[in-house]
Amino acid sequence: MSKLTHIDSEGRARMVDVSDKPATAREAVASGFVRMSPETLALAVSGSGRKGDVRAVAELAGVMAAKKTSDLIPLCHPLALSKVVVEVEPAEGGLAVTARVKTTGPTGVEMEALTAASVTCLTIYDMLKAAEKGMVIEAVRLLEKTGGKSGDWVAER
Repeated sequence: MSKLTHIDSEGRARMVDVSDKPATAREAVASGFVRMSPETLALAVSGSGRKGDVRAVAELAGVMAAKKTSDLIPLCHPLALSKVVVEVEPAEGGLAVTARVKTTGPTGVEMEALTAASVTCLTIYDMLKAAEKGMVIEAVRLLEKTGGKSGDWVAER
């Protein structure tokens, strides 16, 4: 089992010191899915929900969330993000979310991509809850990451 980087030798939580790490290009992609009825999906895709264009608002919320990750996750470093793209697309059974985040820096952007995907899914739920409270947020996960000391990684699909 590998040593957890956010726990010191005495078992205390700590922010990892990245000051000696080189700045490299890094990218991460995360996804999520909001399962809903065909009627709710049709409402979401139509752009005529009571709160406005569900997909556009959710995508914007995801971008904003990526930029605020270090405010939400206690041990994350604040990062200068160079690109955040969040897409919400209709899929069988609901809406599929993909978040892609890039930076050049001493630490990765996996948490930023996961935060973007999560908040996008939560925003979809918020925008559509008047139509269906039983929607299910599922499968929020990291799909891939590139750059850094640990190199590239791609999830089994």
